[in-house]
Amino acid sequence: MPEIKLLLVVGRILKQGVGISMGKYTAEYREAVSTLEMNAGDMTALGVQNGDEVELTSPYGQTCVHCKSGNLPVGMAFIAYGPPTSDLTGTETYASGMPDFKAQDVVARALGGGRD
Repeated sequence: MPEIKLLLVVGRILKQGVGISMGKYTAEYREAVSTLEMNAGDMTALGVQNGDEVELTSPYGQTCVHCKSGNLPVGMAFIAYGPPTSDLTGTETYASGMPDFKAQDVVARALGGGRD
């Protein structure tokens, strides 16, 4: 399977906030925190389409998420805070109390199959 390197940015989105208010075990929350937005060109290079499953690997761990096309520069991806991002993040906080989620190098590998 093809793989590409990406710069992963993690942040908050409205659907994640609504989902967490409804509960972390709801389908809305799980979908919000397990959807990776990528540049359409990166998706083509990886051989994936909206809804396909992608494995992300960082120096700290790996996780599987679903991808969708987003308005991002080539080589950059975005995902909302949640359990999948915790699997990719180290424990160093640089005395801030918050791990460094904002710019993390990951490798994305297509797994095939989607939820569409």
